[in-house]
Amino acid sequence: MSATSSSSGPSRAIVVGAGLGGLSAAMRLGAKGYAVTVIDRLDTPGGRGSAIHKNGHRFDLGPTIVTVPQLFRDLWRACGRDFDADVDLRALDPFYEIRWPDGSRFAARQDTDAMRAEVARLSPRDVKGYDRFLRDAEARYAFGFEDLGRRSMHRFADLLAVLPKFAALRADRSVASHAKRRFRDPRLQMAFSFHPLFIGGDPFNVTSMYILVSHLEKEFGVHYAMGGVAAIAEAMAHVIADQGGELCFGTEVDEILVDKGRTTGVRLIDGRIERADLVVSNADAGHTYDRLLRNGSKRRWTPERLRKRRWSMGLYVWYFGTSDTAGMWRDVGHHTILNGPRYEGLVRDIFIEGQLSEDMSLYLHRPSVTDPSVAPEGDDTFYALSPVPHLGFPHHADWEAEGTAYQEKVAAQLETVIPGFRDRISASHVMTPPDFRDRYLSPHGSGFSIEPRILQSAWFRPHNVSEEAEGLYLVGAGTHPGAGLPGVLSSAEVLGKLVPDPARPVSTPMGLAAE
Repeated sequence: MSATSSSSGPSRAIVVGAGLGGLSAAMRLGAKGYAVTVIDRLDTPGGRGSAIHKNGHRFDLGPTIVTVPQLFRDLWRACGRDFDADVDLRALDPFYEIRWPDGSRFAARQDTDAMRAEVARLSPRDVKGYDRFLRDAEARYAFGFEDLGRRSMHRFADLLAVLPKFAALRADRSVASHAKRRFRDPRLQMAFSFHPLFIGGDPFNVTSMYILVSHLEKEFGVHYAMGGVAAIAEAMAHVIADQGGELCFGTEVDEILVDKGRTTGVRLIDGRIERADLVVSNADAGHTYDRLLRNGSKRRWTPERLRKRRWSMGLYVWYFGTSDTAGMWRDVGHHTILNGPRYEGLVRDIFIEGQLSEDMSLYLHRPSVTDPSVAPEGDDTFYALSPVPHLGFPHHADWEAEGTAYQEKVAAQLETVIPGFRDRISASHVMTPPDFRDRYLSPHGSGFSIEPRILQSAWFRPHNVSEEAEGLYLVGAGTHPGAGLPGVLSSAEVLGKLVPDPARPVSTPMGLAAE
């Protein structure tokens, strides 16, 4: 039942966690010739990208958009497959609409002339600044994404080599600071600086390298996968199975085993031991080092160092379905960002003060305008997401006590854009930071693991190849290069370059039965 090592070289791999990073890693290892087993405590693939179903509504629990589809196409190609034959992507136009309390709106699109027109409509004097911002974003994309983001940064010498480029691109400035230098209108400053929130970062403290997201959107567009990101995860699971790999759900890894400095396999929560030549952890990097490697001494990622990390914000997410709403709320599209009265002050409350504010900004997802499969005919499916403080602050919110009141505040804001929705709710589900902690084993219930500040990025972030044990690798949001679908897929691409080809490929699965 347990895996055994081949005397001619490594051939078997265990991947802990079936999030998008773990599934990508398993696909790349399978393409190399490893016999791969993926183990996940949930009952379905995808991790944060999974879905639940209630009363005919499908709720996509996590990411909702695909911004760099060629990363998926490259992954499938490495496995000898065609991504577009397995997944139906639909380009969105507009990508999203941003709304402010004064009634003004901004629609983000791929077409540059259309974007210039949107900028000019709000602030004609900022059009030249927009053009400069685009050039800035492209330069940071070439360096930060195509270069640093797609190679390992585990050697300190690699960091030293790129410091001059970091300095030249003023990586010391924040995203918000850079946007303020290019736009005079506060609304446009927000519209071109909020993107780090999509990966758990404070726009007023995250390095300006992350303005590269604006180039990603312009160059590659924003897409939605029919069936949601969960459909991508299911397609990835099918590729792994076709490679001869095995996916074991409802099975939890309790410890990564290390003997004389080398990873030897894992111990499951029920005490069973599974041997392997290498282990890839797609569990949160904090959970990996603090829990899964709890019995070993650590050179770098000690409990003390983990305590000093700054973690991404938590998330309050209300998933709900409405009945008989076809044709209603025609001006509400697939993605809408509803700004509260404050921007910088609210972000500071969330990331610095750790206090639950009276006001909020919401991200409203309405996939039913694109994908009829998310709801019964004539109905709609939504989720409303509000960034909130994580649970690591001394006086964090008591969600059991405060959750109902907060939901009422969210509902009051939603009534301004989808009036009467409460009377038509046919399904409802809420996730708060404690749910992220318990479902995903995310430290402090954070939504995106370690915050991507400059001194928590690249070499400073948990590496894809661990220095704590030979044969241990990490992928996912908490590792290099970071969170978001492009980040977690790139972490597996980096892994593929680090892991050697097996000396003797093995095509038979390990034989670990799913619970």
